Amino acid sequence: MIIEEIVKKRFPFFESGLRTAISKTGIYREFDSNQELIREDQYIRSFPIVISGLIKVCRTDDEGNELLLYYLRPGEVCTVSLVCCMDRTRSRVKAITIEHTAAILVPVEMLDSWMSMYQTWKEYVMHSMQMRFDELLNALDSIAFMKLDERLVKFFYDRFRSSGSRIFEGSHQEVALAMNSSREVISRLLKQMEKKGLISMSRGRIDYSPLCD
Repeated sequence: MIIEEIVKKRFPFFESGLRTAISKTGIYREFDSNQELIREDQYIRSFPIVISGLIKVCRTDDEGNELLLYYLRPGEVCTVSLVCCMDRTRSRVKAITIEHTAAILVPVEMLDSWMSMYQTWKEYVMHSMQMRFDELLNALDSIAFMKLDERLVKFFYDRFRSSGSRIFEGSHQEVALAMNSSREVISRLLKQMEKKGLISMSRGRIDYSPLCD
């Protein structure tokens, strides 16, 4: 009953039959920040529909460096995981919570049948795929055409746009991993940004409010 109320509030545009199906088959879960929902190279048995919070979807190399692909916000679904579900292939990305997050986990078996049974689900998935495709192109453009200092500004602005937060709680190393760069380079750029009044820093905390105004 609780899940049905949550689904109705978050997705009023879904058919009543689809909302009932999600309520019956989905599992409501809450996750702390920095919790891994999807691991690379795993078979996906369920995919998350985000109710609240924020999730980052990224890829990593053998040395642990990350490439941020996009954020998942409330009301969104990870379409890369959907593709893996459709093809029954291993995940090529990992999904980690940025903050306390609530999600409904839906078994992969439901994906195909819902696509044919419910028009609003089909439209929802296709719209999500279009959004993710645009964001992936945006990520590629930033790597190919933007300087690292410009990408760093974009990194903070994208976090603000996705979560509304103006504070990054974490180390320079965490920023460097997300930017696929070294801590030394990121620390130098952050100090330059602080001198320009774009950010203010304290231990384990970066306030990037000026970038959001």
